Amino acid sequence: MIEPPDHPLIRETLRDCLNEAMDIEGLRGLLQRMERGELRLLARDTAEPSPLSHEILNSAPYAYLDDAPLEERRSRAVQLRRTLDPGDAASLGALDAAAIAEVVSQAAPDLRSADELHDLLLTLVLLPATEAVAWQTWLEELRAAGRAVLCDGFWRASERSGAELLDAVRGWVGLTGPITAPELAHKLGVANVEAELALLENDGLVLRGRYRAGAVETEWCERTLLARIHRLTLGRLRREIEPVTTQDFLRFLFRWQHAQPGTQLHGTQGLAEIVGQLQGFQSAAASWESDVLPSRVARYDRALLDQLCFSGEIAWGRLACADESPRRAPPGRATPIAVVRREDLPWLLDATRGGCEPLGERARILLALLEQRGALFPHELRAQTGLSARELNEALWELVSGGRVTCDGFGALRGLLEGKAHAAAGRWSLLRPYESAQREPGWEDKLARQYLRRYGIVFRDLLTREPRCPPWRDLLQIYRRMEARGELRGGRFAQAFSGEQFALPEAVDAVRAVRKVPKAGDERVTVSACDPLNLVGVLTPGARVPAFPQNRVTFVDGVPEEGAALRTA
Repeated sequence: MIEPPDHPLIRETLRDCLNEAMDIEGLRGLLQRMERGELRLLARDTAEPSPLSHEILNSAPYAYLDDAPLEERRSRAVQLRRTLDPGDAASLGALDAAAIAEVVSQAAPDLRSADELHDLLLTLVLLPATEAVAWQTWLEELRAAGRAVLCDGFWRASERSGAELLDAVRGWVGLTGPITAPELAHKLGVANVEAELALLENDGLVLRGRYRAGAVETEWCERTLLARIHRLTLGRLRREIEPVTTQDFLRFLFRWQHAQPGTQLHGTQGLAEIVGQLQGFQSAAASWESDVLPSRVARYDRALLDQLCFSGEIAWGRLACADESPRRAPPGRATPIAVVRREDLPWLLDATRGGCEPLGERARILLALLEQRGALFPHELRAQTGLSARELNEALWELVSGGRVTCDGFGALRGLLEGKAHAAAGRWSLLRPYESAQREPGWEDKLARQYLRRYGIVFRDLLTREPRCPPWRDLLQIYRRMEARGELRGGRFAQAFSGEQFALPEAVDAVRAVRKVPKAGDERVTVSACDPLNLVGVLTPGARVPAFPQNRVTFVDGVPEEGAALRTA
């Protein structure tokens, strides 16, 4: 047994490998149960690797340690599309026409003798005479030797005269690449081959989808050919992308999130778009209307947010019930608050759930009342509890800080922030009234898509400040599936960061465009330290800037301004 040296980097590496990338305690427990005979072990031979083995086959437990090209090469080494969800398998489109042509040309027979032609006849069963003109001399030689026959316009090997249509379909799909059932049926001179293709699909030999550009009918492709076409497509798409510097990547993010002067959005529609992009990120309560939203919405007016809240389109609240820190911060301007689309609130709550902080007596009374009566106005809350306006505000602040309640108007939060005696206006209700022990399925996929919407390009380091972000290994599988479906691009977009990176197609174009914009020293962007764009110490060197409402970060051409990275307002 080798005792690892007691060094911080080694301890961190072991923890990352054994506890984050893998579940060593889960493995230990499984082996102990096997040793005690608590598990029944069954051996089965299967046509495809079990889905439970995908992590190992894709080298997920260790590949993230490699530089990206090797990591991506390993991850694409084993194609497991037979075990994909049918919806995923059917949407593996967006294949490059040049890649299809290259693989089909590689699969085409390169014959050098009559014997090799005879082997091809044994494989194809039926060879249309119209496609065999170039081999006519060899075919006549085979016919003279009794090894081939011409019947009804098709050449056959004599040994395969009694072969079934299924054998012919099996032979041809190994050469044609993507092809529709009518195209293949026409080639073989029969009316229909749907049944034969379905049998081959059941055996795992072919997959159905729409692979060629503009395809409107279901196409079929032999699985190994499809894997090769897909690898070539991914390789070509990834080679097209030249990674940018961290400086240019930050310049891209300022434009992507509309914080760059001149890129801001306008009006209620623009504000709704900004909220949809930032939802799930928790910023200090005081920073939303002082910095985060005004930096992205031109001529920001509080009435815009009120309008969206009262229309039921937007909601607000603290999504993560408790901080990771054991020290409980008092309610106030720094309380983390998220502004979200109300229709997305259920899965966002699922994604950020955690242990709730303990409550004081008045807050518990209010919470019980809201649980029993539902949404109530402030005067109803005071009448039922006997609390003064000041006591009611303090109790509501505690519930807001604990992630328990919200209000149908943002003005209520403004009032709490300003400490007004009658600030708790609006109708108050529970933020998470239907929370259950089980998370709703699909929340991780929605969260992965939310990160793409927020940043355009995602990689492991970028998500450091996201609250309760799932393990990267889980997000990685989601992004790989999306790349396989052609929904996003994989590759290296930001050159200073290792591991796999993924981007929306429009983000790839945007980051390319930013790289061409000259750096003249006049691109100044100042953001709140509570802003998701405060990535000092995350993407750039140096210490992180504490996310307090009074702190500001200034960037000049994507570089934190020297001496102004931390500026107290």
